[in-house]
Amino acid sequence: MSERLGSYELLSRLGAGGFGEVHLALDGEGRTVAVKVLHPHVAADGGALARLAREVETMRRVGGPHVAEVLDASLEGARPYLVTRYVQGRPLSAVPVPVEDLRRLAAGLADALLAMHEAGVIHRDLKPANVILAEGDPVVIDFGIASALDSLSVTASGAVVGTPGYLAPEVLEGRSAGVEADVFSFGATLAYAATGRQPYGQGPASAVAYRVVHHPPDLAGVPDWLEPLLRDCLSTDPAARPTAAQICARLGVAHVPSPPRRATRTADDMVTMELRPAKERHRRSVEESRARHREKVRRRWMIGSGLFVSLLAAAAREPLPEVALFLLAAYALAVVSDAGVALFSHSPYRRMRLITDLVSVAGAVGLCFGLAAMFSTFTLALFAGTALVVGIVFLLSA
Repeated sequence: MSERLGSYELLSRLGAGGFGEVHLALDGEGRTVAVKVLHPHVAADGGALARLAREVETMRRVGGPHVAEVLDASLEGARPYLVTRYVQGRPLSAVPVPVEDLRRLAAGLADALLAMHEAGVIHRDLKPANVILAEGDPVVIDFGIASALDSLSVTASGAVVGTPGYLAPEVLEGRSAGVEADVFSFGATLAYAATGRQPYGQGPASAVAYRVVHHPPDLAGVPDWLEPLLRDCLSTDPAARPTAAQICARLGVAHVPSPPRRATRTADDMVTMELRPAKERHRRSVEESRARHREKVRRRWMIGSGLFVSLLAAAAREPLPEVALFLLAAYALAVVSDAGVALFSHSPYRRMRLITDLVSVAGAVGLCFGLAAMFSTFTLALFAGTALVVGIVFLLSA
C-alpha cells in the first residue's frame, strides 16, 4: 500500500543512510523520482534544517549527466524530505570490482566533481555507495547533504558525517575542509574501483582513520595512466591536491557547464523552509497522470494498428479484394465501438478520443487506397511482413 508525502506518492523503500530513508516515488506528473525522508533525529535539529535549507538553494543549481539533481524539498513538518532525480542502477559499492571500464568511470566522476564545485557545493561524503552506475555511467547522489547537516546535535544522534577511508585527513582531524576534501574522496573512490580494495585497508573506523592520516594509500594494481593522479589526489596536504578542473584536464574530460538553474528564492528571502520547483504549476494527481498515460498509450495503439491494417488491406486489395474490405471493415467497427465507449464516458480526454478515432478510420481507408496505387502487391506484402515481425519483436521486448 503506497502512502503520500506532500504531492508525492511513495511506492517502495530503496534504502537508508545516516540521514534518512530513500523511497521510489511518483511526482504529480507521474514521473519517478527519489524522495529522501530525513530521520526523526535529523528533523528535530532546527539549526541543521535551517542550514540544509540554505544549502538546498545552492544544491538546486548543480546539474549535469553525472549528478542526481535536487528537484524539490520540503523541510517543514514532522517528515522533512528532499526530492532528487531517480537514477536506476546499482551503487559502485555493489558491483564487481575492479571496474571494467575504468576510464569511463573516472571521466564521469571528474565531470560530476567539477559540476558540484563550480556551483559552490561540497559533497563531503563522496564514496562508492554514493556513486550509482547507470548503464556504465556514474551518477553522484547525496551531494551537499553531509556538509549541511554536520552539526553536533545531528552527529551525536547517530549519523556519521562521512566514511573513514574516504574522508580527507583534515576532516578526520577536525580542521577546516573545503573542496580539496572532495578531491581526496574522489581519489579514494577511484582507487577502490581500480583495485577492488579499500585504499586504506579495513578494520575498526579508528584504525582506518589513523592510516588515512599517517600512512600512504595502497595503490598496488592501479593502471599506470591513473596512478600518478590518484597519488596526487590522496596527498595529506590539501594544497598539494589538484582541483576538479585540473583533474578533468589530466583525464582529457571536456566538461560542458549545465545551464544555470534558478532557485525559487534566496536564502535571505526565505520565510519558510518550503521549496518548490522554479515554475509553480498545477500538479496533477497520480490518478490524473495515470489516466493521461493510458490515453497516450491507447492513442498510439489506435494509430499504429490503423497503419498496419491499411498496409495489409492495400497488399490484399488486388488479389483478394474481399479480404481487404473485411480488414478495413473490422478495423472501422473496432474504432467505432471505442468511440461509442468514449461518448458515454466521463474522461477529460473524451473529445480528443473521439477525434482520434474518426481520424484513424479515415486515415486507414485513405492510406490503403494510396498505398495500393503507389506500390505493387509484392512490395506491399513485403512491407506488411516486415511490420508484423517488428511488431512482434517490440511486444516481446516490452
